[in-house]
Amino acid sequence: MQKYYIKTFGCQMNVHDSEKIAGMLKSLEYEETNKKEQADIIVFNTCCIRDGVEQKIFGNIGDLKRLKKQNPNLIIAICGCLSQQNGRAEVIKQKFPFVSIVLGTHNLNELKNYIVKFKQTHKRIFDVWEKEKAIDENVEMFRTSNYNAWVNIMYGCNNFCTYCIVPYVRGRERSRKMEDVYSEVESLVNNGYKYITLLGQNVNSYGNDINDGKTTFANLLKLLTTIKGDFRIKFMTSHPKDLNDDVINVIATEPKICNTIHLPVQSGSTKILKLMNRNYSREQYLNLIKKIKQAIPDVYLSTDIIVGFPNETEEDFLYTYTLIKEVNYGGVFAFMYSKRTGTVAEKMENQIDEKIKNERVNKILKLSKSLIKQQNKEMCGKTFEGIIEKELENNKYLAVLHSGKNVIVESENSLPILSFQNIKITNNEASQLFGVINN
Repeated sequence: MQKYYIKTFGCQMNVHDSEKIAGMLKSLEYEETNKKEQADIIVFNTCCIRDGVEQKIFGNIGDLKRLKKQNPNLIIAICGCLSQQNGRAEVIKQKFPFVSIVLGTHNLNELKNYIVKFKQTHKRIFDVWEKEKAIDENVEMFRTSNYNAWVNIMYGCNNFCTYCIVPYVRGRERSRKMEDVYSEVESLVNNGYKYITLLGQNVNSYGNDINDGKTTFANLLKLLTTIKGDFRIKFMTSHPKDLNDDVINVIATEPKICNTIHLPVQSGSTKILKLMNRNYSREQYLNLIKKIKQAIPDVYLSTDIIVGFPNETEEDFLYTYTLIKEVNYGGVFAFMYSKRTGTVAEKMENQIDEKIKNERVNKILKLSKSLIKQQNKEMCGKTFEGIIEKELENNKYLAVLHSGKNVIVESENSLPILSFQNIKITNNEASQLFGVINN
């Protein structure tokens, strides 16, 4: 049997897209290999969120030339955000003549047909659709995320943050029908999946394009909690300007929804937030955080930070630094600003020196590490829900809390694998949490 190899760059959205790619390849009777040297077809599912990632992808494509020489029948396909970006498909076509197929985000579901066509004609295929089309509900899927299932509830983005290329490569917001999402989630739960992670560039604006008064993110969450079974719901990503009271209240009152919210702030400076076109101020964001913590006292908050955005002064950076301390995030994903071709920020004056960016991002990461260390200490004596992932030696189990933190659980009684348990944290040694069952 012929073999396929998929390399995924970027976010969870791309991970889920790669599951669709795997589904198409399996329907063509390919089997997976984790060694690209053994593959008959190699697919790169690309990302273009940062310049560093883009350059890394081009380097990885270049490395495939050697494999193509060794195996002239090797099929190489490049898809995703990078090839959707203006002009990049032509760059791949000219610079990498050994690439067989290039397609974008809008026609990803055509990959299967392109592979069949390439095998018949042996002619290179470069087809990147400029416009998105209707959502295809009949997508083949091979899920690879263990007991977690990714579920798209919408595609695209309407926000046009000045640093972001996503609206240009993913298109405008398109929401799936509530009944289609419900059917998919119900099927996944019936097949044993324990976590359902809802995906969208901005899940809080789900349903805005349908505008029927019923299709909202809060109503979707409520509907999904009516599905029978022992499972939990997560979601990403939330935009602060659209996270409303209805959504907060659903999270606070529905046990099947995890008390985890990833809420990217990007900057703690109102000036920089305005330049980023984020449509909220520092004060508005902190007020939202206060509201969330009042409604969900045990909420786990994480965020994204961009340092070194054009015109960011030391004072602006300190606003970000102090905001992180005030919110006390459980997780901070910090990145240095990177120019993206075609975005507004690319042409802004007062671009920040790379050395300054590097210093600032390291300060953020050091702060985040210290906050997490202190949070782990404060968890001792408290009880959190988590899933029993696997059995270890000597009456011990590995559990994972909804926040993603690992806990070594000691139990004389046998614990069912993939069962949800209340875990009391008893100790914290060298950033490793230890606990016992507390039912």
